[in-house]
Amino acid sequence: MSDGAFLGLIAGLGWLAIWWSLWEQDGQEPHRGRLSDLMDRLRDDLVKVGLPTVPPAAVPALCTGLGLVVAAALWAVSSAVVPSLAIGAVVTMLPVLLLRSAARRRTTAMREVWPEAVDHLNSAIRAGLSLPEALVQLGRKGPEELQPAFVEFARDYQASGDFSACLDRLKVRLADPVGDRIVEALRLTRDVGGTDLGALLRTLAGFLREDARTRSELEARQSWTVNAARLALAAPWVVLALMSTRPQAAQAYDTTTGMVMILIGAVVSLLAYRVMLVIARLPQDERVLR
Repeated sequence: MSDGAFLGLIAGLGWLAIWWSLWEQDGQEPHRGRLSDLMDRLRDDLVKVGLPTVPPAAVPALCTGLGLVVAAALWAVSSAVVPSLAIGAVVTMLPVLLLRSAARRRTTAMREVWPEAVDHLNSAIRAGLSLPEALVQLGRKGPEELQPAFVEFARDYQASGDFSACLDRLKVRLADPVGDRIVEALRLTRDVGGTDLGALLRTLAGFLREDARTRSELEARQSWTVNAARLALAAPWVVLALMSTRPQAAQAYDTTTGMVMILIGAVVSLLAYRVMLVIARLPQDERVLR
């Protein structure tokens, strides 16, 4: 492959990254489908890791840009096009994997504190506080991980007094399925009234504790297997990246045979990774009450 063709490919991928970053415009309702679901998941993950102002489209743009930079750097060192593009393609997945890993850690931490938050909420309601006051006090006395979201809720409610709109913004800040269920239960109680909220919250707190305990045991038992599988999956690509820094070794893969071998390895790695995810996947709560 000529140097001009490689530079043309790099330029084309750069334009693709720019086009992708402009895919979702403010004020426009995106087409509901796989792309929209992906963007919603990226938005939730960004909120979970504390980056709510970053647009979801910036993540694929960052992935593409990182892949292009790594591919160009390896090509400059080795002058081998095929290994450079292969490593660049693998590196494009790193930002998404790191983002989802951080979001999972935050979800795990939230899973541990939600029962305590529900208990605080139930106690406040039993003490005679109104629903808005009960939520506001979570910003002062609730679990530390949840306090920022409820402090913002208190500010919103103090500024507008619109309980329903403040609940909507609270769900966006929490980006958590348990939070969605609690918020909608409180909204329903506020709108139509009812005397069963205390019993509902007590039942929910017990269920959340049991679910967190069971899930922690399962994750502890399977964590070493999953980590070993991930290490085995990443090892060949780390070796290829190290080999690409040596021009003599990289040139051996800069052929048709080398490209076929890399493609076969990529397909096998992708299938193995998907199988690992299917085997190790635990049931996850989905946000159906956005």
